[in-house]
Amino acid sequence: MAKKKTNKKDKYIEGIGRRKTATARVRIYPDARAGKFEVNGQKLEDYFPQKKQYKNATAPFDVVDKKFKVTVQTKGGGLNAQSDAIQLGLARALVENNEDWKKELKPHGFLTRDPRMKERKKPGLKGARRAKQWRKR
Repeated sequence: MAKKKTNKKDKYIEGIGRRKTATARVRIYPDARAGKFEVNGQKLEDYFPQKKQYKNATAPFDVVDKKFKVTVQTKGGGLNAQSDAIQLGLARALVENNEDWKKELKPHGFLTRDPRMKERKKPGLKGARRAKQWRKR
């Protein structure tokens, strides 16, 4: 889950979030200047072109009413899956920072990983479930 790590110059708390094939490594810096949010070296608003995506990524902050400096490394999946992965990683890091916030974040579903993924292709089938067309005569 989330781990406390010490960087050379800053102390941060890390949370990992996943959704479909997207993975996000979220680091919050409790002692740093609040409000700075970077995703893969870009501002949050620049990385996510749709307002819905960056609102989704920062939703745990709205529940907790606290801001931190946040840096995120994300890869895989699409932008929607990445914003969901950031949301989970951010919620996990916040809970690691303060256990009392778990009661606030849990009812909103921020600490639950969405297990839906693409089903794998099986041998002898055209896709995950589609069989070859069959005819009787």
